[in-house]
Amino acid sequence: MSRRLTFYEFFAGGGMVHAGLGNGWECLVANDFNPMKCATYAENWGSEKLIPGDIGRISERNLPGEADLAWASFPCQDLSLAGGYKGLGRLADDAKTRSGTFWLFHEKMRALKSLGRRPRAIVLENVYGTLTSHGGVDFASIISSVAELGYRLGAMVIDAVLFVPQSRPRLFGVALRDDVFVPTHLISSEPISVWHPPKLTEAYERIDQKVRDRWIWWQLRIPGTRTRNFVDIIEKNPDGVRWDAPEKTTYIMGLMSTLNRSKVAKAKKSGKLMVGAVYRRTRPDEKGDKRQRAEVRFDDVAGCLRTPAGGSSRQSIIIVDGAQVRTRLLSPREAARSMGLSDTYKLPARYNDAYHVCGDGVVVPVVAHLAKNLLEPILVPGFEHVADAAE
Repeated sequence: MSRRLTFYEFFAGGGMVHAGLGNGWECLVANDFNPMKCATYAENWGSEKLIPGDIGRISERNLPGEADLAWASFPCQDLSLAGGYKGLGRLADDAKTRSGTFWLFHEKMRALKSLGRRPRAIVLENVYGTLTSHGGVDFASIISSVAELGYRLGAMVIDAVLFVPQSRPRLFGVALRDDVFVPTHLISSEPISVWHPPKLTEAYERIDQKVRDRWIWWQLRIPGTRTRNFVDIIEKNPDGVRWDAPEKTTYIMGLMSTLNRSKVAKAKKSGKLMVGAVYRRTRPDEKGDKRQRAEVRFDDVAGCLRTPAGGSSRQSIIIVDGAQVRTRLLSPREAARSMGLSDTYKLPARYNDAYHVCGDGVVVPVVAHLAKNLLEPILVPGFEHVADAAE
């Protein structure tokens, strides 16, 4: 690049967007409300550009220059099952819905527009459930509000399993200011199944026609085959967790259905070291009564990492080595590796804090892939025209 691209990082958490964008990008401002996450961000990226606290207290005066990118991974709780699908809310309802903080971010972008300093690009990241929250009304509101600021935009669903051994589908909305040139090879004339699943195309159909006229079906390069499996991120001598006592492993096995116990039995017969992911969930039994169940998967992939709101949210692992079966919680470093963070990334000392930082984050290689194959070809001066000329 001829110059470093610049970005604002809202709802920054531990700075995984910062990690994914890499050294070719310069952070102008980072913000997060959570003190523990801010401390983690500062530990890894420094505190010079970090503004801790409520996004509502940030004014356009705190946002220097004309950034190339504004990234916002706004809270997902009220757009997901875990948050009871309360929805996006409105500015007046911010105290009731955490995902309503999107409107505070929108307010900052609107203020920058009035000053002639809109970012050239905006990326919004959230859970897959955003597409169906409130029957699609929330997604339509997000898309329409960004379009009204003078942006063309489109969305993709990217599952992190393409990059890391974790099943983690997330929605990414990518918007470009009207005056930004878009290379034709990055635009598709129709949805692409790997990035635009049926729920996204259905959500698109519910958007107002004027907004659909500003829609872009992004044509993102499909990555190569993932090279790391779940077993590759497991620590032999983990820090921060202990192996479960045999009695607890027996208890976990007792929570499994016949189907899940058969998976463990098959792993024993395989004759090789097998690592599985275990979640405890509440499921109806044969009588319809709700009871806790343990579900296991041995497909080289971890389940979606979540924040430790309770014991059922924390992922355990089960290691089968011949007749020996052992269980324990996923270690903080293993959680970080499942998010694509390097082992040099500094995690909080407390287990729940480390797990929270990881579970609330954006998978680093997904950010890197978007940057390298979409954002940089568009935003780097001269870069975009080379590809078009070769068409």
